[in-house]
Amino acid sequence: MKIYRHIHRAPVRVLRIGHRRFWLRLKRDMLVLKDALSQETQETKDMLVIYKRYTRNSASKEELAEANKQLADLIKGLGLGVFAVLPFAPITIPVVVKLGKLVKVDILPSSFNNLAQRKAELNRHKQKLKQAGEKGISK
Repeated sequence: MKIYRHIHRAPVRVLRIGHRRFWLRLKRDMLVLKDALSQETQETKDMLVIYKRYTRNSASKEELAEANKQLADLIKGLGLGVFAVLPFAPITIPVVVKLGKLVKVDILPSSFNNLAQRKAELNRHKQKLKQAGEKGISK
């Protein structure tokens, strides 16, 4: 630690910045996950409405196909939920997802397939807000 202090002038400041960066990244990831889960919830509600209409013979074949696709996503999520209750879940879930990609089997529900795109959109939105704030301050 003494060597680090001599090399770097402000180790406490660096630690604080790293700590803040970690929590901001964690908050951003949780917002993306919340968005994906809310999308999955809405799709499941729509699926139940379509199945209810199907029991009354008022749903079309396209709607029924979409509901069946969502049911498959729901079963995927439940299957992944089994790994969540096992010990070492933070290790086993990524391993299972990676193995699924290797054998070209889609393990994650469809709302989780574009998480990287959602993170990029969240970053763009954050940048726009930051630029708008800077313009407001400079005026």
